[in-house]
Amino acid sequence: MGIVAEDDALMQGDSRLGGSVRPGGRTARTRAAVFDAAIAELGEKGFAGTNLEKIAGRAGVALSTLYRRWGNLTGLLQDLVDELTLDLSPPDTGSLDGDLAALGRLILQLHRHPVHRPWMDAVTAAAVHDPAARAVLSRTIMARIQRAAGVVEAAAARGEIPVDTDAADVIRMLAAPFYYRMYVSGEPLTDDLPERVAGAVAAAVRAGTLRRTTP
Repeated sequence: MGIVAEDDALMQGDSRLGGSVRPGGRTARTRAAVFDAAIAELGEKGFAGTNLEKIAGRAGVALSTLYRRWGNLTGLLQDLVDELTLDLSPPDTGSLDGDLAALGRLILQLHRHPVHRPWMDAVTAAAVHDPAARAVLSRTIMARIQRAAGVVEAAAARGEIPVDTDAADVIRMLAAPFYYRMYVSGEPLTDDLPERVAGAVAAAVRAGTLRRTTP
């Protein structure tokens, strides 16, 4: 495939991003082509071996298009992961246990996603020694914590848990067992893990162990 302009039709077939790319005709197909190329490069060469030039060539898109739209690799990868999580809205089951379990299932869903998991593996590995990768990973994690914290705040408003519960710490405690298994112990992420972790975290919250501390 030759180099084409930003609005040319690309990737007429199904993108590996599935339904995560917003509709928008040719520009959306170009965007999907770039994202597919980026995740393929990450999967094959890791964060350190990936750059905009290789992504542009693989996608059949002019390099100037990538620089104009994203500026650099970090900007492109941040946009990619934001796109993947666009539709993952916080749950509203009416109970803290239910909401935390639903969030755990979302983590499991991302872990099994054919695009997100290779991205996460590559950026997590690089983040140990690469400041740019660390910045992407940190921004992504903090944005997800802030988005998910609403379920804890809602539980406090319903009177389920202490009003001074640290919502961000609750989400960190919920997510920790998943990522420990993924990147430390290598244990499998089983289908029952979301409910098991949610129950333990909810019990700790109700016991008042995750209250905000006063400086």
